[in-house]
Amino acid sequence: MVKNTASVSAWFRQYGKTPSQVAVVHGGPGGAGDVQPLAQELGERGYRVLEPIQTDNTIAGQIAELAAQVEQACQRPVCLIGWSWGAWLACLLAAEHPTLVSSLILVGSAPFEQRHAATVGQTRLSRLSEYAQAELDRTTANLGDSENVRRMAELTEAADTYMARGTRPAELVFDRTIHEAVWAEAKALRSSGGLLKRLALVCCPVTALHGDHDPHPAIGVEVPLATVLPHADFILLDRCGHKPWNEAYAHEAFFEALENAIR
Repeated sequence: MVKNTASVSAWFRQYGKTPSQVAVVHGGPGGAGDVQPLAQELGERGYRVLEPIQTDNTIAGQIAELAAQVEQACQRPVCLIGWSWGAWLACLLAAEHPTLVSSLILVGSAPFEQRHAATVGQTRLSRLSEYAQAELDRTTANLGDSENVRRMAELTEAADTYMARGTRPAELVFDRTIHEAVWAEAKALRSSGGLLKRLALVCCPVTALHGDHDPHPAIGVEVPLATVLPHADFILLDRCGHKPWNEAYAHEAFFEALENAIR
C-alpha cells in the first residue's frame, strides 16, 4: 500500500505494471478492502490496476481525492470500475472531471432514485434467520470494534450473495465516521434529484453490471440510466448477488462482460 502525504492523494494499491489503466473504486462509503479480490484478479488477467482508498468525509473531498489518485497513478483517461457506493463516486468524478475518465463500469450500484431504495434493507433481513438479524443489529451498533466489522461484513455478505466462491479480501477496514458523514450527504443528493442531474452530465461510455440476486433492485439502476443516459448498457447477471466476482455461478459471465466493457 502506498501513501503520498505530498498531495490530496491518500492510500492506494496497484496491481500489474504502472501507470494503471483501470481503477477499481471501493464501496462503503468508509469501507476499504471489499474490491481488493476484484482488483487483484484483473491484475492477474493482465490489466494494470489501481485500487484507490477514499479517506475524506465529504463527497466533494472524496471526488477530489479520487481525481488526485487517478492523476498520480494512472494513464489518463482511465476506465473507472465502481462497486456499490463506488459506482456513484465514479459517476460523480466522470461528471466533474470528464477528461480523466475514458469509460465507466458500474457494478452492484445502489439505486439512483429514492423510490427504489426502500426495499434494500428489508430484502437483506428477509434472507437472514431471526438470530442472524439480531446479530447484525448488534454488530452494526458498534462498528468501532474490528471483530464487529468482520462479523457485520460476513452477515451482510451472506444476505447479498447467491452462491459464494469463498474469495476474501486480505484486509477489511470500515470507518463509521466517514460512512455516516458521506452517506448522509449521498442520500440527500439522491432524494433531491441531484444525483440524477449529475449522472446526466456523464459523457463517456457507461456499462452497468448487476446481479439478479443483489438486494439493490436492478430497476433502480436500469431505469434511471435509460432515462438520463440512453446509450448506457445494462447487463443483468443470472444467479448473482452484490459481489459478482465472488459468485460461484456468475463469476465467468461477470468477468467476460467486465473485460468487454473495459476501454
